[in-house]
Formats: sequence, structure tokens, C-alpha cells
Amino acid sequence: MTGLLIESVIPGSIAAELGAEPGDRLLAVNGHPLRDIIDYSYYTAYDEELLLELAKTDGELWELEVEREAGQPLGLTFTAPAPAQCRNNCVFCFVHQLPKGLRRPLYVKDEDYRLSFLNGNYVTLANLKPAELARIIEQRLSPLYISVHATNPELRARLLGNRKIPPILVQLRQLAAARIRMHTQVVLCPDLNDGPELERTVADLAGLHPAVLSLAVVPLGLTAHRQHLPQLRPVDSAYARRLIEVWQPRAERLRKQLGEPFLFLADEFYLKAGLPFPPLSRYGDLPQIENGVGMVPLFLREAGRALRTARPIGTFRVTVVTGVSAHGFVADFLKKLAEKTGLEIVPLAVKNRLFGESVTVSGLVAGADILAALEGAEIGRALLVPDVMLKEGEGVFLDDVSLEELGQRLGCRAIAFNPTPQGCCRALRALGKMK
Repeated sequence: MTGLLIESVIPGSIAAELGAEPGDRLLAVNGHPLRDIIDYSYYTAYDEELLLELAKTDGELWELEVEREAGQPLGLTFTAPAPAQCRNNCVFCFVHQLPKGLRRPLYVKDEDYRLSFLNGNYVTLANLKPAELARIIEQRLSPLYISVHATNPELRARLLGNRKIPPILVQLRQLAAARIRMHTQVVLCPDLNDGPELERTVADLAGLHPAVLSLAVVPLGLTAHRQHLPQLRPVDSAYARRLIEVWQPRAERLRKQLGEPFLFLADEFYLKAGLPFPPLSRYGDLPQIENGVGMVPLFLREAGRALRTARPIGTFRVTVVTGVSAHGFVADFLKKLAEKTGLEIVPLAVKNRLFGESVTVSGLVAGADILAALEGAEIGRALLVPDVMLKEGEGVFLDDVSLEELGQRLGCRAIAFNPTPQGCCRALRALGKMK
């Protein structure tokens, strides 16, 4: 059956008063069939009078007339739809490099413009149909997050492993003409889309500003599980230094030319190179922070603020888990925080055995890797685990080890915390109140 499956109904809401229940399906609004949550939001956004077509769980069809103040929510939440599947075969695809035995959803490659609009997922637009492009324009689905990688059509087809893709610049120009705003990214592969090709891509995208609001250059990620995949050169410290030396000045020139920050290099380049970050002001309103751009400069600013207000908590010991790439700046903050609070705070950089030690980000640390790193160690009152290592709402790591199981096997409290300076301080203060 078509329509949207109702997951929950807020008590006392308009929908509850009209008799809508979980398990029902909302089929249409004012005669418009509903394909997804975007349709629902679009057709219920402004009208004060609505006609809802509802299919009850027993098969009965209801028509519900709604009179409300403009924009007043109906009180419905819906089951998330399955994402559209990616038909590309990108040479750097991280999903292709996953080890066996992880949670099934981790092996799903999504390529869904709806998730780009709703959640900020990056999409290539390679599989976008004309009707979908028309819908984006009609319903003003903006901003979108688009993986460009290269504007050279032949090179882009090679990178995406898909020869049947439309020219990306044609698509971007269509979206720009319709006033759709876009954030873009390039996954940088040494010897493939760097050098003159990166210059071409940056120039093409900057030429579409302000419709293209930002461009992030991020390094490819290579795991230890690249069997039967194309040989790719990793980004090492020397490469990262050269990239920053060339492109940081160019990013600054673009900022002055366009009147706002546009081109951003991922934090990982600076961490690999051991070079200082640009001032936080050069990151604008942090449009690419979820893409690993500006997270460290923001952390450093917030660390200074947290240290200025930190007060004594106690004298107990606590261990804080980090990824390898974050260890340096996190350890420096925790050392200063220990002096302010009186605590013994031990940062633990966990090497990634699941994906390989070249993978150093915190979000890909597995539970088994933490167990191996802490074997025989004195943990203290608690083990603090950044919540980015856990599946949201379920408290499990990528390898299905739960936070509760981790604590049981280590014989300690294992506590998830928001991995910001303020989040760390809150977790430590809460520990100080525990017996």
C-alpha cells in the first residue's frame, strides 16, 4: 500500500483528536498522494484547512477534515523509508572496504536525494532521474549536499565507476538556476583528482557561487580490507603538508574574492601534517562540520571556555577513550582539565584493529578494540566513551558490542558522553556526585 506508515501520534495533538493511530497509513493531503515525509511536510506546511485520506489498520478508509492555525503541527511521526540504493562503484568507496561480520545496515550504500535534503547525506546525483530533478526544483529541496569529486566528466565517471552518468556541471547549473543551494565535497585521491584536476574542479564550483555555498576537500579513507579493489595511494603526512601549503592560501584568496569562506580542507589533513589550523573565523558558520571540517578548531575554542569555568570535582581516576587522530588535542585539554578539577584523567588512544591502523577517527572505533587496549589496565571510577562511537539510540559499537557489555567485561562503569569540552565536563561532574 502507498502512503506513509504512522509510527506514533502525539497525545492531545490534532491527529490524536481525529482518531489517527500508530499503524494507520496517511495516503494523501488535499488530494496529493504522499510518497514520503517530504511530500507530507510540503503539503501540510501552510494551509489552514486540510483534507487527510487515512487508511486504518482494518482496511477502512477515512477522510479527516482539519482546521488549524497555519503551520500548526498535526502530531504525526512516520516510519523512515528505505533509502534508494547507490548504483555507483566508486574506487574509494568505504563500504566496499568493510570487514565481514558487522551490522547488516552498514553494508547498505545509499544514494538518495531525499536524505541529502533531510539529513545532510552526500549524494552524487549520478542516478538522479529527470522527474526527481523536477521535484527538487518544484518543492525547493534546499540545501543539498553533493559529492562532486571532479568536474571533468571522464575522470568523474572513472572515480564513480559508472560510465552512464550525466555531466555534473549541467546538473549543478540547473539547480543553481532554480536557486537551490548546495554544499559540495571532493574526496581527494592522490594522483587521480588532485593537481590540475582539483584546480579545475575548484574553479568550476567557485564559478557557481553563491548557489554552491561551500566546497570541502576530504581525504579518502583506506582500510585493511581492500582485497580485489583498485590500488590507491593513501594521504600521508608529507602529502597533507604539501596540500595545505598550496591550498590554504588559495582558500584565503577565494574567501576574499567571494566575500565569505568557500573552500575548506578537512581537519584530518592538518592533523596528519602537524600544522596549525586556520582561525575559527575562516570556517564561517561551519557548514561542513559534519564532514570533519572545523571540528578541531571549534573544540579548541570551546576547550578554552570550559577550562576557564572548571572547578575542583574530586581526586578519583577516570579513563577517557579517543581515536588516534584526536588524541593529541584531546589529551592536552584533559591534562589542563585535570589540573583544574583535581582528577586523574587518563586519555586512551585506541588503535583500530577492525579496519586497520590507518583508520584513526573516533567514530570508527569498535568495542573489541577498546577491550584489547584496556586489557589489564587500571581504569578508575569510570570509562568515558564518546557517543560518536555508538549507534544512536541503541548504545552499540560497530561490531555489536554494547556499552553495557563493555562495562561488564572491564568490570567498570562505561558511560557515553557528548565528546565536546562541555560534554566531558558534565560527565565528570556527574561522576563526582556518584558514590
